[in-house]
Amino acid sequence: MYLVLQDFLNWIRPYSFHQQSVFKQAWEHVLTVKTEVSKTIIVSNRLPIKITEDENGYALQPSEGGLATGLASIHAQGDNSWIGWPGISVEDPQQQDYFTSALQERRLIPLFLDEDEIKGFYEGFSNEVLWPIFHYFPNFANYNLKNWETYVRVNQKFLDLILRAAEPEDTIWIHDYQLLLLPGMLRKALPDASIGFFQHIPFPSQELFRLIPWRKELLEGMLGADLLGFHTFDDVRHFISSATRLIGTNNNANRLEVDGRAVFVEPFPMGIDSKRFADLSQAEAVTNRVSELRSNFSGQKIVLSIDRLDYSKGILQRLEAFELFLRENPIFHKKVTLYMIVVPSRDTVPHYRELKDQIDRLVGHINAQYGVYDWYPVAYFYHGYPITEISALYNVADVCLVTPMRDGMNLVSKEYIACRKDATGVLILSEMAGAVKELIDAIIVNPNNIHDIRDALLTALNMPMAEMKKRMKSMQAIVFKFTVQHWATLFMNRLQEIKNEQSTTKARLVGASIEEQIITQYKNASSRLLLLDYDGTLVGFQDDIDKASPDSELYQLLDRLEADILNHLVIISGRKHSTLEKWFPGRNYSLVAEHGVWTKEPDSEWKLKSGLSSSWKGEVGSLMEAFADRTPGAFVEEKSFSLAWHYRKVQRDLGPLRAHELIDSLRDYSAAYGLQLLDGDKVVEIRSAEVNKGRATLDILHDNRYDFILSIGDDRTDEDTFQVLPPEACTIKVGTEVSAARFYLKQQTDVRALLRKLAEASDTIIQ
Repeated sequence: MYLVLQDFLNWIRPYSFHQQSVFKQAWEHVLTVKTEVSKTIIVSNRLPIKITEDENGYALQPSEGGLATGLASIHAQGDNSWIGWPGISVEDPQQQDYFTSALQERRLIPLFLDEDEIKGFYEGFSNEVLWPIFHYFPNFANYNLKNWETYVRVNQKFLDLILRAAEPEDTIWIHDYQLLLLPGMLRKALPDASIGFFQHIPFPSQELFRLIPWRKELLEGMLGADLLGFHTFDDVRHFISSATRLIGTNNNANRLEVDGRAVFVEPFPMGIDSKRFADLSQAEAVTNRVSELRSNFSGQKIVLSIDRLDYSKGILQRLEAFELFLRENPIFHKKVTLYMIVVPSRDTVPHYRELKDQIDRLVGHINAQYGVYDWYPVAYFYHGYPITEISALYNVADVCLVTPMRDGMNLVSKEYIACRKDATGVLILSEMAGAVKELIDAIIVNPNNIHDIRDALLTALNMPMAEMKKRMKSMQAIVFKFTVQHWATLFMNRLQEIKNEQSTTKARLVGASIEEQIITQYKNASSRLLLLDYDGTLVGFQDDIDKASPDSELYQLLDRLEADILNHLVIISGRKHSTLEKWFPGRNYSLVAEHGVWTKEPDSEWKLKSGLSSSWKGEVGSLMEAFADRTPGAFVEEKSFSLAWHYRKVQRDLGPLRAHELIDSLRDYSAAYGLQLLDGDKVVEIRSAEVNKGRATLDILHDNRYDFILSIGDDRTDEDTFQVLPPEACTIKVGTEVSAARFYLKQQTDVRALLRKLAEASDTIIQ
């Protein structure tokens, strides 16, 4: 399809602007029709339903979770579907058929797991390795090989089910840490599919992530997606650091290069269905319950705490802080109650069972120490509640205390804000929760510092009404703008933008059709110019720049091309002229060194470009040497009228950091001496502004007429060449970065493959 698009654009080029517009409108209509038949498949560990069993059998109920709410609008469109585990173990084939049929009406596709798979995949690897590592509790991790094998097998089962439902043009949106391998598996099976992935829990620093024995496989799995989404920029930064350091993925800011394909990593903070919570606050059942609660806690301030039982939620530290607050502020005795809800979760697991015991004991201790016959400081409830009860609590609570040790987003904080219709109430929020990046008007605390939480409680309970409302209204503006629907739409729109960009890039790839066009033009030409960069184009990069010398195959290939009398072969490089002289002595092709400072034609001497000065090199060279002295692995290469600071051997991440510092330091010299700064591939070069490959190319074109021009390069310096060549020239970029070139090849080895075919065409013509 992409090659057809390129042919279409070439076909309409001779027509007038008005005619081109008409043709494009017709083409866009075709694309629209094609898009309408594609669908989106949502994939998550759990389906957005709850299955309950009673004496009458099974019943299906919609889930009230944030993910189910956020994706409901996308799921409702067209033939979109949702794949996931139904939440219970169903091994009877007849029951499986029953659930499959019942769920099919809702466009839900169940994946059935047996007890061993649930234990190894979900309870095992997902929650005994990924959950503790990603939440910064590595001492709780259990690296069990059998669980890992089950995790791989279940991800494969998800893949098999997707492949039965998906078409090549479909969009697949995969969710969360249970399915980290799935994007990579899916990419291999459907190379052209549009794949998004969103992680709903934090992503740890690479120092923690690298503890996982199967870190490489997990990263490669995630990188199968076109767009990776996280709640915060910190998570984005941690993922990019892991991908670049642990498996050597190249990146430019948040764009990663994976097998010639661009993968983007971006933050998408998840919201809530704000309107739903605001409307709930007006519901009769909620207002009645609010009145009842206020009557029960008359004369008291309510501090609300709602969490699932988990060691990442900071429940013990919160209780310790509240005890400290009571100890130091007796004036608040009988005037404040901590209303604490802990929703049961995995309390059969030793770590969780121990946590519950600790919570029970600490609550009992506080109530025994400070409680009296008509007041208990902690109202503790260990069970879940319906959304109406939670909404009533949000409305009655004077303070919402949210202090997780680590949380991807934490939607409780946003739900509390959405329910406060009168703009009262104070939110105390952990700096370790993703929501803190948006809700900056909350009282922000370190969840490990109980004195910090104590002070926050005192501030919240004494906050003037005017300040309280100012803070709450500011946060409500954010919560009601950046809703969960906004989050889902934003992600899907960005994924579509990326696929469109990839489509444009793919249309320029030198595939079979474009390659055939190039070879045909080459054969039909009577005079040809071949402009070839050296490093990264004719040869691959080496850590030691002096080891990138030509091999015998390259010599033979270039000699075959030069043997065709119709060809003018030029190697145009940033290398020193002495290096090119050593590598290509007596060869019958032109050499351009140091980006155009030196030129050499066959059977002639090297010529130096006139009018250039190197008076600046001493001062600038000292600065660059100083940067090399404090950066192990870096060195300065001196050329005739330029200096290059190489950092290919420098520790990853340190090299780019020092390079950016060096560039900032060189800007004043650049302005003062009329120099040009180049941020190249693991090199920073400063040179005379009068010299670049574009000007050297213009000198070659002067008084020469060619009916076929081929230019291939991989570096930013080659962009100067691409830009000065006529539009019909065949310009090729090595790599998928944005370029002025008409076409691109994925990697350096593809260059030789193309040149071999041109050489074969020359051999045929000569014979």
